[in-house]
Amino acid sequence: MTSKAIRLSRLTVKQIFMYVGIMLVAAISVTLFAQQISAHGYVEGPASRAALCKSGQNTNCGAIVYEPQSLEAPKGFPSAGPADGQIASAAGAFPELDQQSATRWSKVNLSSGQNTFTWKLTAAHATASWKYYITNTNWNPNAALTRSSFDLTPFCSVNYGGVQPPFSYSNSCNVPARTGYHIILAVWEVADTPNAFYNVIDVNFGGSNPTDTQAPTAPSALTSPSKTATSIALSWGASTDNVGVTGYRIYRGSVLTATVTGTTLSYNQTGLTSNTAYTYSVKAIDSAGNESTASNSITVTTSPITGTDTQAPTAPGALHVMGTPTSTSLQLMWNASTDNVGVTGYRIYRGTTLVTTVASTATSYTVTGLTASTSYTFTVRAIDAAGNQSAASTVSATTAGTTTASPWAANTAYTPGTLVSYNGLVYECRQSHTSAVGWEPPNVGSLWLLK
Repeated sequence: MTSKAIRLSRLTVKQIFMYVGIMLVAAISVTLFAQQISAHGYVEGPASRAALCKSGQNTNCGAIVYEPQSLEAPKGFPSAGPADGQIASAAGAFPELDQQSATRWSKVNLSSGQNTFTWKLTAAHATASWKYYITNTNWNPNAALTRSSFDLTPFCSVNYGGVQPPFSYSNSCNVPARTGYHIILAVWEVADTPNAFYNVIDVNFGGSNPTDTQAPTAPSALTSPSKTATSIALSWGASTDNVGVTGYRIYRGSVLTATVTGTTLSYNQTGLTSNTAYTYSVKAIDSAGNESTASNSITVTTSPITGTDTQAPTAPGALHVMGTPTSTSLQLMWNASTDNVGVTGYRIYRGTTLVTTVASTATSYTVTGLTASTSYTFTVRAIDAAGNQSAASTVSATTAGTTTASPWAANTAYTPGTLVSYNGLVYECRQSHTSAVGWEPPNVGSLWLLK
């Protein structure tokens, strides 16, 4: 073989390895992206740093623009959680977010006093708590964010008791008096995993706790640019406010059907019935909770289903049990199905018995009333408006055994391995300590492990 042929042969081998490597990286990336996109959540009002990256108001943000819901790190802040200097990026997963200066990030206008914080959840995990921290009055906006930047006593703390929240969830919190630029750290602590979600919100306080009683102007020119048999798209013109618009509420008739951020001027309502009339209006809100008058009202009729729809939706993807089953419950989670017309819901079966049917927007469900130390098989199928049912996605799991756990109590010495019960959940002590009020198991992940 000539030296030229040998060089060509080696080049071909190198190219093959290179192509194989690229394909493997692509496959891994797609898998990771699919896993990330199916879960979690972020603060959409007042818009977090990551949410403003997604909307384009913050620039040079890196990959967070595709997945603002993925700022996940160990729970237990401030005793645990992301390291100093990596608080904004949730332990460095999205390092661009840790860049910190007085002018680096867009800010949302906020007034001290009562404010509403709204989370957009892409998977509604069983939740331990929601907590909100704010920077100290003398913090340095040109230095990396550390624990010393914050008042480590949360100004708002909501114990959620392991319940699964809705996909749009809000807390009403009394924000302390501040002036100028400050950062609010919002923490969503999940009950059935060791992790939490960390969002920083860059805030501009316009004065020393003014009372804002002026509502935004009404959204203008509400229209429906498109529709299908099971969905209606809406769009409208922006409102204005003396301080700042933080969100829009979409009403179907008189019922609030969704809330979007102050930078969002469109919404797609899904899960509707074909050939049916629906009436919509939109109202703007500000950080003080003032709500505008309604936009113009429009009535839109969904499209009829033409012909006979015989095509079933695709099977729900990646059905799995989220977290660790308890002795009486477990949480199912899956990726959304698709359909030629539109998915209208998911049927959940235990064995061959229908347990429930959930909405087309749901991608998780917590099954309760189970028996300890028992193996179960669950099936999820998607359905459409014509009654077509998808192929089955199936998963099996065994519930936890019964445990002897005493109720958690303050001022009690606990040692590793001790089991306690709190709000219907069982926790195992991780390290020796004497409990105190505020150190309840859901609040201190470094001390307690959810069983």
